[in-house]
Amino acid sequence: MALRFSSRPGPRERHLARKWDNPLFDRDRPLAQAEVDEAARLDREELSAFLERFQRLVREAAELSSNEESESVLDLKARLEHAYTEGAGLGGNQQPVMEALLKLIEVVMRAVRAGAGEDPVALRELEDEEQARQVHYRLLEHALVADLMRPDALIGREELAETLLSEEPHAVEAALWLFGPDELRQLREEAHQRLEQLRREGHEATAAWQNLALFERTGEDEVRTR
Repeated sequence: MALRFSSRPGPRERHLARKWDNPLFDRDRPLAQAEVDEAARLDREELSAFLERFQRLVREAAELSSNEESESVLDLKARLEHAYTEGAGLGGNQQPVMEALLKLIEVVMRAVRAGAGEDPVALRELEDEEQARQVHYRLLEHALVADLMRPDALIGREELAETLLSEEPHAVEAALWLFGPDELRQLREEAHQRLEQLRREGHEATAAWQNLALFERTGEDEVRTR
């Protein structure tokens, strides 16, 4: 029986959608609509709590004074950046919220830069931080990356290889940069073993084999950049 999923699911429902009718995952326990509905409910609760925290952050940023102590500014900056990472993977259309967070982060960064004055070391550190932040933002354009970066390990280690094999190639390429060489090597071996098992069971899984090739390419690129 076909299951009903939201058009813009949150992280829990999204992961169930990955697994549904997917031979890469364990099929001994089929999904039920009640499980999908419960995941959607939890995702809505998480979104509601996030939006409340977002509104508080907006108020704090609006009240930021020009002579605010640096510790308070840096604390607000850290919480805004955390909110951006968190919001990237939530359900529904959060684009307006994400754009607002980017603007707030830039407001706070202007205060941080002003505090750095003409210190060349501090300014260089801020420039490096900005470059890293932009890379982080680009990775978070992919829901898979946001899901993998969740602190609650929504995607368990035992499902990691299957998850990566199931996604669109551009999302896989982004996600693979989250892993170091050793973990990437282990994931590659697990993914290869799973695909060979599926092949013996009569599932060729062509798209998944193509994703496996991305594991090889990313590993080679990491070696060259280290």
